[in-house]
This record gives sequence, structure tokens and C-alpha cells, in this order.
Amino acid sequence: MKIPPLHPWNVSVEEALRIQNELRERVVLRDQTERIRTVTAVDVGYPGPEKMALGCAITFTYPDLRVVGKAFSLQEVSFPYIPGLLAFREAPVIISALQKLEGSSDLLIVDGQGYAHPRYMGLATHLGIYLDMSSVGCAKSHLWGTYGEPAPNKGSYEYLRDGEQVVGAVLRTKDRVTPVFVSSGHKISLERSIRVILSLCKFRIPEPLRIVHQELKRMRAPLLSTSTLTGRRHPL
Repeated sequence: MKIPPLHPWNVSVEEALRIQNELRERVVLRDQTERIRTVTAVDVGYPGPEKMALGCAITFTYPDLRVVGKAFSLQEVSFPYIPGLLAFREAPVIISALQKLEGSSDLLIVDGQGYAHPRYMGLATHLGIYLDMSSVGCAKSHLWGTYGEPAPNKGSYEYLRDGEQVVGAVLRTKDRVTPVFVSSGHKISLERSIRVILSLCKFRIPEPLRIVHQELKRMRAPLLSTSTLTGRRHPL
């Protein structure tokens, strides 16, 4: 996957805020992909050394979820952990993993926030704009917006609101389990984001993100050596 640079990542907090405020003018919250045939899930883990991050990207066919691509990247982290600026810490290692995948994908699924963000520029939205692709955020915890508790049955949801504006949804993906927080990233509507995430859930977390997370856990111990983290692809 070829990814031209849009802006630098090694910046000050003040510059990061400026970039977010500038990029949010580009956010598209309408469906731009007619048919979804493939989805790529991404996540980041921290395998031991405090300054190192391990990124994983796995591409699946949709809706049958056959793995057709897999890549990892290990990078040193330079940006501090600051709520609301997670993209500047984790996007570089995610992008590095994505660059090792062959071909493109119809939808990026991110373990994090999208439009449900203080500046409407969560990790999923930032990546969607940077990569110029449809993206959706599915987070396990709440960051931004007010909401009511959804009904206990699978598929129930309540909107996340920033004042009068809807910025995401609190979605029950399984009966009587803790809901997840879904928001459009880029080039996809909230309604479609909810439908896609729900269609991917066997358990609480969408299956692609659950598999990526398992891969990160599996790689943590044996792949601390950078020689084994130069990237690997699942055979097509």
C-alpha cells in the first residue's frame, strides 16, 4: 500500500493541535464506497520497552472474513501519551504496517475514536484523511460526548452527542455486554458504520479487531527482536 506523506508526525503539541484543527475541515461523513469487499483492521501494542510500539494491520475479505494480508511494524515512539492526540503517537507505526500490505482496502477499522473527539479528529478520522480512505472507529471506552445507556439487547444503540450534534453511537454488540463506542472516521456515514461494526461482531469486539489484538499478544514475546518485525504477509 503506497501512502504519500500528508504532514509530519514528529511535531510539538501546539503543532499537533493546529494540524488537527486544519484537517477536520476535510472530514467527510457521507458514504463514499459503494460496496465493501475488504476491510483492514489496525491496532497498536506496547511489547515491553517503554519507547517501542508494535503495529499490526490485517486485511480480511468482507463479509466472510478470510485473511488475505497481514503485516507488522516495530517503531520507537517519540510523541507522549496525551488524550485527544493519540494519532501522533500511534498513527506512524500503523502507517508503517499498512505500507507493507499489498493492494488497498475498502474500509479501515480502527481500535479508537473517529469523529467522537473534542476536535472531531480521533485516530480513525485522522488515519482516514491521511490515507484518503473510508474509516470507522470502534473504541472500548468513552472519550467524548454525552449519551444514555442503550437497551440490553444486541443491536441497540444510543447516539453520542456533543451538544446538539451527533458525533457517534454507543452500540450493544452482544446481549447484556458492555457497549462499544462507534463513530465515523472518514468517507462513511454513522448509520453505515453501525451496521458494519454490528455485522462483524461474534463477541463484544468486532472480529477483525479481536483477531488483530490476539496477533499483537501472540507476537509480544517472540517478536521483541526488530529482525523479525520487518514485516510479514499472510500468503494470498
